Amino acid sequence: MTFTLGAPTDEMSSRLPTVSGVLADPETLLRGLDPEQRAVATTFGQPLAVIAGAGTGKTRALTHRIAYAVASERFSPSAVLAVTFTTRAAGELRSRLRGLGIPAVQARTFHSAALRQAQYFWPKAYGSELPPVSTERMAMVAEATRRLRLPSPDTATLRDLVSEVSWAKVSNVLPADYPQLAQPAGREVSGMDPATVAKVLGRYEQVKTERGVIDFDDILLCTVALLSDNADVAEQVRATYRHLLVDEYQDVSPLQQGLLDLWWGEGTDHCVVGDPAQTIHSFAGATPGYLTGFSVRHPNAAVIRLVRDYRSSEPVVKLANQLSVRSRIAAVTLESQAGPGPEPRFLGCSSEADEVAAVTAWLVARHEEGVPWRELAVLYRVHAQSPAYEAALTQAGVPFTVRGGEGFFDRPEVRQVISALADRARREPAADALDACRAVLTATGWTEQAPSGQGRVRERWESLAAVLVLAEELVAAGNPDLAGLMSELSERAQAEHPLAADGVTLSTLHGAKGLEWHSVALVGVQEGTLPLAQAAGPEQLQEEARLFYVGITRARRGLLITWSRFRNGGVRQPSRFLNGLTSSARSVAPRPARRSKPKTEMSARCRVCGGPLSTGAERKLSRHLSCAVDFDEALYQELTSWRSTVAAKRSLPAYCIFTDATLLAIAEQLPTDEQALLAIPGVGKAKLEAYSADLLKLIAERG
Repeated sequence: MTFTLGAPTDEMSSRLPTVSGVLADPETLLRGLDPEQRAVATTFGQPLAVIAGAGTGKTRALTHRIAYAVASERFSPSAVLAVTFTTRAAGELRSRLRGLGIPAVQARTFHSAALRQAQYFWPKAYGSELPPVSTERMAMVAEATRRLRLPSPDTATLRDLVSEVSWAKVSNVLPADYPQLAQPAGREVSGMDPATVAKVLGRYEQVKTERGVIDFDDILLCTVALLSDNADVAEQVRATYRHLLVDEYQDVSPLQQGLLDLWWGEGTDHCVVGDPAQTIHSFAGATPGYLTGFSVRHPNAAVIRLVRDYRSSEPVVKLANQLSVRSRIAAVTLESQAGPGPEPRFLGCSSEADEVAAVTAWLVARHEEGVPWRELAVLYRVHAQSPAYEAALTQAGVPFTVRGGEGFFDRPEVRQVISALADRARREPAADALDACRAVLTATGWTEQAPSGQGRVRERWESLAAVLVLAEELVAAGNPDLAGLMSELSERAQAEHPLAADGVTLSTLHGAKGLEWHSVALVGVQEGTLPLAQAAGPEQLQEEARLFYVGITRARRGLLITWSRFRNGGVRQPSRFLNGLTSSARSVAPRPARRSKPKTEMSARCRVCGGPLSTGAERKLSRHLSCAVDFDEALYQELTSWRSTVAAKRSLPAYCIFTDATLLAIAEQLPTDEQALLAIPGVGKAKLEAYSADLLKLIAERG
């Protein structure tokens, strides 16, 4: 029996790379590489760290290093192991290496490489097979909660607990230490204190042991234990893979670094590649410290920086450099090789509805210029921001696909709430829609106070908050009972899935890493969203800045950055990350997306730009949603505060006094008498009689 990972044989060691049956020329492989990429491909005899900026061709440099080393007989192809984080990235490495005539090199994820080693050596070391890897982590977590006699958790909570299991393992945190380390690390499970989570983690391990299985993260733990306890096994692995290359090294966790230390031993030709400015998975245990400190841990290491950005135009690269310096995340200063391009556009909108309309119009305009839908993207901080764009793109007839997560109505927590609302609607169709919605949300453990944690727990909270916002909007539009609300939600759920191969990509910033598009809209770039309100410490704020940096560097040419001054009932300021960035870019309001409507619906004209109005919301405001106008923010805050007081006294929902859109219009138009006040959409005769004195007084006090 031979080592299944591919122990080198004389035949394999003597096999040289060929292209179409012809021996590959090492010097030919170096043609087309820039000086820094060439240095990566030809530096041997010492550990090498490559700091590769966004769009600088790191994969090209890495694969050409392997190909050149094999072609020049420095490496045997079977003695090389290239490690990355995703199967997609591993597949890309293998594909490129085959194109260079190197088919025998192993390119695997951490877990794939570790599992093959553990399965092969475990019986020899311990006399039994490696336990099977279970795919039922949620079921085992649920069993752990039952054994602790905790309230039955919903699917979203189970997902959060599975995330904590994974984070604790990759960060080398024992269940007993979890209560002390969870809060400083920003870990949180909705409805559970850290001590209870720690108990679940401990009981989960018991359940797993009783079932005789391991989980996904145990693969790395078992391999570390195997190599640590058996020096002969470790030596055999190191003798097999004498040349180790690690992609996306900025994302390694403490556990993965421990495995790498065992893999590379005293080797000298190991190479790591990454970009500290793109470390955006610290919530999962990743830390850039191993990359930035590589030369300290390996004093004889060479460090090469790739700075030539072949992806993005000069204005986009300039903006990325400004952000990286101002936010102190700079790893390299990029130099654009893509030539000139349009300046990034910055757009501050009055409300989130205005922002969505403006972004939709911008996407349509780019497509009319010849950019395919698949080359356009909308990037946001959390998935809960997507439903507004899903609805707007559907209404505009624009195809789209949601990346890195389900569409809004497919998310487990959203499906759970809507299912519960539907059950109640069958029993009480005339029930107050908002009261029913709040009751169902409360039953899931949701509270109006946002959680302090990040990651999945935050996204779950945001999704449920979005359900409430949707309910408020639909009730304000004339669906006050539960039956009406469910009818509207059902129609939206059915309509908002026009997925197509050639569609605009909707994605979180996390999901966009490693991808690129011709034109990108970065939306919701305001305080409280980017950065998140919960990102209070310096390290968390730096991670938020790195997310923004990743978003900027996804664009090849077109870049639109937007924010809304009003969101979720409050006034927001533009993100602190925009400070000092907007002076060199022009602020524009894109024209509204054109939709086919009967001429009778197109007769009204926008009071700002004079163009035709195509939707009911636009006609009510007498302007395009994308034609944002200035408003008195201080007055708007006073109006919302006054509305809250009146609503509390009358025991009514706030929207029954005035909607947000009406208050915003008052703050825009500043009416000075009852006639002007009555002309504002949403102010009827009854409300004029009840509230005009208060409103005119507030306006007069503002001068």
